[in-house]
Amino acid sequence: MSRFAPSPRPSGSLWGAVQQAECLAPGIWQVMTASHGGILLSEERQAAMPEALTLPGPAYEEDCDWALAILGFADELSAAGALSPGMLQLARDTVRCWHPDRYERHTGEAVPEEISPVLRRRNACLAAVGRHCVTSAWGDWADWVPEGKTGVVARKVAGVDHLGRASYTDDEICALVPAEIYRTRSDVFVLEDHPHEIIAFPDSLRPKQVTL
Repeated sequence: MSRFAPSPRPSGSLWGAVQQAECLAPGIWQVMTASHGGILLSEERQAAMPEALTLPGPAYEEDCDWALAILGFADELSAAGALSPGMLQLARDTVRCWHPDRYERHTGEAVPEEISPVLRRRNACLAAVGRHCVTSAWGDWADWVPEGKTGVVARKVAGVDHLGRASYTDDEICALVPAEIYRTRSDVFVLEDHPHEIIAFPDSLRPKQVTL
């Protein structure tokens, strides 16, 4: 018998009105809306979540965050038959992929960079701090980009958060790089690491002046 109290079927969520809901265990609801879905936890369940896996609110969306809630109560869900070995492995893999720091704190297991795009991007951005990373690109279909080139706007990286999202300084440049080189880019394209020609910003990319 669960030590958690049952909670009523949710009627609303961060993603809209709940259209379908399945109770996986008392206080754990898997819900679907017209646009999205995920796991909703009762207040009691949210308070009992392992600290490393807990999000600020009780909604764990279906793309990446659902696995945190499943992993948090994996033993109970498995014992109750609500979690198959395959779904448990999927939850583990999802947390390792998209929440590698949380996974390491929760399990004590290191997450290899090659299985987590978050780690790959974060490490690439950390290595690029102080250099220019491409944030926008145009093919030679743009009237200012010569044939065989890719036009790019690159900004200087100031720092990186735990999710691998870069912050930038106001230092922004426009450049042309060989299209065949740009096509081979990975998570982060550092302009200084590749052949490029800095050019003036074309008129179409300049901020429009407001006449008062």
